[in-house]
Amino acid sequence: MIALSLAEIAEIVGGQSHDIPDQAVQVTGPVVIDSRQVEPGSLFAAFAGENVDGHDYARRAVDAGAVAVLATRPVGAPAIVVDDVQTALGALARAVVGRLGTKVVALTGSAGKTSTKDLIAQVLQHKAPTVWTPGSLNNEIGLPLTALRADKDTQHLVLEMGARGIGHIRYLTELTPPSIGLVLNVGSAHIGEFGGREQIAQAKGEMVEALPSAEAGGIAVLNADDPLVRAMENRTHARVTFFGEAEEAHVRAENVRLTETGQPSFRLHTPTGCSDVTLRLYGEHHVSNALAAAAVAHELGMSVDEIATALSEAGSLSRWRMEVTERPDGVTIVNDAYNANPESMRAALRALAAMGKAAQAKGGRTWAVLGQMAELGDEALAEHDAVGRLAVRLNVSKLVAVGGREASWLQLGAYNEGSWGEESVHVSDARAAIDLLRRELRPGDVVLVKASRSVGLERIAQALLENSTEGEVTGR
Repeated sequence: MIALSLAEIAEIVGGQSHDIPDQAVQVTGPVVIDSRQVEPGSLFAAFAGENVDGHDYARRAVDAGAVAVLATRPVGAPAIVVDDVQTALGALARAVVGRLGTKVVALTGSAGKTSTKDLIAQVLQHKAPTVWTPGSLNNEIGLPLTALRADKDTQHLVLEMGARGIGHIRYLTELTPPSIGLVLNVGSAHIGEFGGREQIAQAKGEMVEALPSAEAGGIAVLNADDPLVRAMENRTHARVTFFGEAEEAHVRAENVRLTETGQPSFRLHTPTGCSDVTLRLYGEHHVSNALAAAAVAHELGMSVDEIATALSEAGSLSRWRMEVTERPDGVTIVNDAYNANPESMRAALRALAAMGKAAQAKGGRTWAVLGQMAELGDEALAEHDAVGRLAVRLNVSKLVAVGGREASWLQLGAYNEGSWGEESVHVSDARAAIDLLRRELRPGDVVLVKASRSVGLERIAQALLENSTEGEVTGR
């Protein structure tokens, strides 16, 4: 963060200083909400959660090097007291970004946000210093914390924005107004909360509504292959650029194919030329993500060769998103357990099928270890059934459905599509799945693990990689 005095911060957030002997002391370190992350010069923002109240850790934070605490009450340590810490954090982020004049790139979508954000960040880092959202910290707390990591050297600020309702994206764009806004897709993620795809499209489209006009430098980057995203062209005054595989897309892919190991390769076309790309990521769905990143990079002045080189070198920066690890015995574990919705589940299954072709030629098998996709509302039964059926259509060797009712729907879909005998099985929890896999896996097998974050199936992948004992993994 740029250095600001405590007096300046108090003025920005409308707070009152308490127990601060010197108002001229500057915050020169990061703004954090976990006292264990404090560094010398930090500002500690004290949030009161359901189980832990950050105010109770204020003294510890100051002793660790924080110059002050952002709090809602006096804490017996140097503090700026405000009515609401979240609102104050947002105001501070907006002020800092405004002073820096950094180019803000914001993106949203139902699926692929984090992977695309990671690609954009790595590509832009080739051009100039870039700060980006770590992991999926894309909400009203994570976004300002990311923005406050920017400093005077930061040229690009890449911010992922999530939404669980109408108005969420609008709020986030008010904190850190973007000049480039990217919408990836409109899918089924959180459809139970939104009520339908049209409502999801309404929420995601708030991104392009927030952009400056074309004359003021606003650029909307939209997916030409998604009709609901394409229609957002009519909701913005910014200049629109399209990406996708459609011929009319400004940035598009041709000759898309997968390598033997399931990594996408394609010919990248931009308005300034063409170049070949082979991604290090797994699955054809990353082509769209790469095109989105390429479109943003093109708008920021990178050449097609620079973009292609950067894309081909980029890897996955966030955990549990198609993390591919081969064990010493030849079993490959694909940990994609961070989250799941119908679109990402289908993409992961297709990636597994592609990766499994080489394995199956050598006698290996593909395993889909799947759990609940949360927040689907009335669509839950149909969507879980469809995923189970797709696993069969893609010739996945073994389906292991883990969990309760929704997992049983996965297994039933597979059964009704023709997966009988031992081709699909329903187990109650992670422990049972681990026991089964430890008994059955053999060299050459490829195992995909995927479910919504709340299910916690990453423990299965971790146990298989760590050779954990049964007692080290608790059922859920």
